[in-house]
Amino acid sequence: MAYDGFRNITIQQLETLVALVEERSFSRASRRVCLTQPSLTKHVKNMEEVLDVRLVNRERAGVSLTPEGKVLYDYARKVLHLREEAGERLLRTQDNAAGVVDMQASTIPATYLLPHVLGSFSKLHPDIRVNVQMADSDESMDAILNSRSEIGIIGKKPQNPKLHVETLWEDRLVLAVPKGHHFADKGTVSWAELAEEPFVVREKGSGTREVFENYLRNVLGWTLSRLRVVVELGSSEAVKEAVLAGLGISMISVHAVDRELRSGILNEVVVENCRIERSFYLIYRRQLALLRHHQIFLDFMRNYKIHREQTF
Repeated sequence: MAYDGFRNITIQQLETLVALVEERSFSRASRRVCLTQPSLTKHVKNMEEVLDVRLVNRERAGVSLTPEGKVLYDYARKVLHLREEAGERLLRTQDNAAGVVDMQASTIPATYLLPHVLGSFSKLHPDIRVNVQMADSDESMDAILNSRSEIGIIGKKPQNPKLHVETLWEDRLVLAVPKGHHFADKGTVSWAELAEEPFVVREKGSGTREVFENYLRNVLGWTLSRLRVVVELGSSEAVKEAVLAGLGISMISVHAVDRELRSGILNEVVVENCRIERSFYLIYRRQLALLRHHQIFLDFMRNYKIHREQTF
């Protein structure tokens, strides 16, 4: 027997053999597998030629299997059963709400928004685990594009056509100064006054920094060099600590300083004719195969967006 040829046997040929045995007729078997009778006969003949054995006895009363045919028939049924089992398992996986969501998030969402969101989500869906990696917006986008993560939330709008992008939550940048700063008691400050103060900014690649620089360029015709930048830092927490320590003042997300503003250890100062707003964006690859637990998580995030907008 040409055992090496067995690897060339196809699923369709195995289906043909099973149908032929169970129907005991070439004509009935061909109708069952939606083939013409000559095609079905050809499949059987091809298997016999490849294996160099007779599989089927063609008799006036019908068909019967040779000993070799019985061996192949038993394994063919097992192979077809495994195929059915695999299909059922995949369907159950898609319908199953359990699973793991791998997320990438930029600093503000990862630090100040997602903990609250995930706390609420886990109470409703304890069988879905969410893993979050934090990086700046550019790095997070790159992780999604290169399949190192599945779903992302970032503070700048991607232009890459490979990504699905939708607006999720809103944000506003505020001028934060430490308690006791001479700006704290002023109702409004001008950009000229602000430009004289030591200033703390986020690192390049940060969505917060990009939004701020876009405002300076598009509204004032300035670059960041017009400000007295004393340090660039890699997270909003670091920026906030620098402001609290008196190193400088900063334009920072209202989400990042909400607790400090309410407690009074930081003050929000109004800059004349200035309102800097942005969105956080939900992103994932357009070709990502979304399973049931992904859909549940995405729907929750979209619904949570409405709640945040109403209370923001």
